[in-house]
Amino acid sequence: MSKKIALIAFGGNALIKSNERGVQREQLRNAEAAARIMFRIIRKGYELILVHGNGPQVGNILIQVEEAITKVPPLSLDICVAQTEGSMGYMLELALTNQLRKEGVDKEVITILTQVIVDKDDPAFGNPTKPIGPFFSKYRAHILMKEKKWQMVEDAGRGYRKVVASPRPISIVPRDSIAKLIGEGKIVIAAGGGGIPVFLNSSGLLRGVEAVIDKDLASALLAAELRVDLYIILTEVEMVYLNFGKKNQKPLHMLSIRDAKKYMAQGQFPPGSMGPKIQAAINYIEGGGREVLVTSAEKLGMALLNRAGTRIS
Repeated sequence: MSKKIALIAFGGNALIKSNERGVQREQLRNAEAAARIMFRIIRKGYELILVHGNGPQVGNILIQVEEAITKVPPLSLDICVAQTEGSMGYMLELALTNQLRKEGVDKEVITILTQVIVDKDDPAFGNPTKPIGPFFSKYRAHILMKEKKWQMVEDAGRGYRKVVASPRPISIVPRDSIAKLIGEGKIVIAAGGGGIPVFLNSSGLLRGVEAVIDKDLASALLAAELRVDLYIILTEVEMVYLNFGKKNQKPLHMLSIRDAKKYMAQGQFPPGSMGPKIQAAINYIEGGGREVLVTSAEKLGMALLNRAGTRIS
């Protein structure tokens, strides 16, 4: 009997905490902490796929690009995403490999540079909303809008930022290779940062595109395409709540897809918070998935024992 497969998705802030500078030693230390958390899933008998966010890391690269603009040729956003897939994949590989060795487990960890196909006609390209990269002065922003045709918005009084599209992911490349590696018992890190955004041109060839793919939606797509048994979404909170942050806050230990959709329609899960995670859970279940577990990194061990977290099925 083949082992069950779990896919776990967590944010880029797992390696760069909000109160940290994001220096290399901090990220390596945080990767080690993440590896200890991931090992709990392996110990439960699952084969494992990891999908990580990369918001802080891509932001740092874009700042480096801007600061070195007169000395080094700039990079497009898809290349920046690829860079973070490699660097973050290495740090997680290193930490996980060492954790496995400490536990006496003979497994290889492999990072896959993952391209995620989007529709070049996705409506999101007509309405870019995702702010990325450094803050610019009004003067510099107007120059960039004129010379590079960037779309930019003023961001909360802190300056101007470039905005890009966040299209819906429709296919994972190379999905079959990821499935083969998992079948061979490897731990796979894939679709980092939501994957490298690409589209198919009129000749059927892949082309990179300036866009950001939501990590939760990309991980849900990968989980559904690979028919994983358990899709885990790590958040800042222990579980999903109704009326979050209010006096009548109510924890949801179990959640059906029907109720998830109803609460989404009622505005219970805001777009900038739990909304994308609940939508990812819905997409995964409706794509043929079995079960979603939403919890925090600190409560994952208890959640795997059904003593914490929210189960969506």
